[in-house]
Amino acid sequence: MRLTADADPELWMPVTWPAGSTGGRHRRAAVKLLQSQHNRAWAQLSGAGGKAVSWVIRRLMPRAIYASNGTMLVWAYKPASSRLVAMATIQPLTATLRAARASMPMEYDDTEQFRGALGVGEKLFLPHPSDPDVPPIANYTWDTGELLITVSGLSTDGASLGEFIPALDALARTVRLDEGSSDGETPGVVRIDPA
Repeated sequence: MRLTADADPELWMPVTWPAGSTGGRHRRAAVKLLQSQHNRAWAQLSGAGGKAVSWVIRRLMPRAIYASNGTMLVWAYKPASSRLVAMATIQPLTATLRAARASMPMEYDDTEQFRGALGVGEKLFLPHPSDPDVPPIANYTWDTGELLITVSGLSTDGASLGEFIPALDALARTVRLDEGSSDGETPGVVRIDPA
């Protein structure tokens, strides 16, 4: 089970490894933004080693995305790659994950319906989270009963995130599950019985 999406190549640059020579600037900015937003607390706890930890994270993140084999997709927003990153993930809906979602602060309940290729899900726009360690976020979630599929837009500040919502909406609408072919057939190929 993996995720696929039809990200507009004019707006979104996939963050993968090996990156090649195309889009390196966008990828580096996206990884730096992810690292700074997601690992603020870790870097602070590392004290003097924080810079070294940050460098390691920036080096390893694209490889981790590549190794996830489609369970995590990350894009840099080309017009402002240092201000917006989008990430899609797929997770098994374990009892622990359900409990964690149920215990989230009340502000995470302020969602609206959102329709995409995955069906009807929920959209949460949280430009100013109450927790200072949580970055401004736009979250799109689909609960299939067994899986939680999430598309997140992370930005450097809430005002910036508001500007990017139309592009994030369009990207989130294209995300879908690719379950592969269980019978050995190539997806998209129709076999016709000669009889």
